[in-house]
Amino acid sequence: MDDIYENSLEGNITKKDALKLIDSNPFELFNIADRLRQEIVGDNVTFVSNKAIDITDHCMIKCEFCSFRDHLGYEMTVEEILESVEDSQTIGATEICLFGGIMPHMTVDYYGEIIKAIKTKYNIKLHALSPVEIYQTAKNSEMTTFEALEILKKAGMDTMTGASAEILVDSVRKQICPNKVSTAEWVKIIKEAHSLDIPTTSTIMYGSVETWEDRIDHLMILRDIQRETNGFTELVPLTFLGLNNNLGQKSIGASGMDDLKIHAISRVIFGWDMPNIQVSWVKLGIRTSQIALCCGANDLGGTMMEDKISVAAGASHGEYLPRDGMIKIIEAIGRHPVERNTVYEYI
Repeated sequence: MDDIYENSLEGNITKKDALKLIDSNPFELFNIADRLRQEIVGDNVTFVSNKAIDITDHCMIKCEFCSFRDHLGYEMTVEEILESVEDSQTIGATEICLFGGIMPHMTVDYYGEIIKAIKTKYNIKLHALSPVEIYQTAKNSEMTTFEALEILKKAGMDTMTGASAEILVDSVRKQICPNKVSTAEWVKIIKEAHSLDIPTTSTIMYGSVETWEDRIDHLMILRDIQRETNGFTELVPLTFLGLNNNLGQKSIGASGMDDLKIHAISRVIFGWDMPNIQVSWVKLGIRTSQIALCCGANDLGGTMMEDKISVAAGASHGEYLPRDGMIKIIEAIGRHPVERNTVYEYI
């Protein structure tokens, strides 16, 4: 495994290498991923104090894996959004995650008004929208996605989420999200954001109908983008949750072993290219998250006041972890907790 370790640090991991590792002894994979984690980022485990605001659960996209669409039946007003941001100040949040369902009336002016209202009143990082939201709002506004991104950045959008990636293989997308942007469109919008100095996260939703080869292809696409733009702040693996959605009838989701493997293989593939691998404690739970942090991951994500989307899909691990809880979880595995902001600057 020493050759894999060196190849990872040198940026030379191939698809063949990755697939071979997936079929090898998983504990050897976990060990090498943890060695790489220690070499690349050390023993710090980062987290961010944040709040998720889901604007609406009405959505025209109708993804097969969505449990959130019309779950409660609501759309927030600007005033209600500002009240929710105000609530986040009670925990000292430094980040607001702003997204939700997509509807025809959601134009660039619609999002711009919300963003300006937040940024005018609060000094907080706004981590907002995703490529599919940018695509649709540009279409609704009869402009290009680049123009939409320019306007929203000027309005105050600091960073963009890398959501709506799911699996960047079109044959899979046709099965799980046929009305979403294609792989090429997702890549184009992400690159446009990076060219405008709008950093983004990157994500992978695994455990539905895709194969390990599809997952590796997805990670290789992300690595290629990162090498070109250096605009990704992190990778966030998201395990598929099948409660209350159509896709849940076709897939039981990923195994616990696969949850750990995806974090480990991501560390090996990305090496120095993308140092930050996040664990979604909301989806995996605290104990599995702690193990994943010993299998290549180095970030515990956000305190996440209100994650309505995950809860609707069956997440039963809570919606909020206070700062003290984050610290205890990290210290319990012998690592050093460090609070960060959206772009991984230490606080």
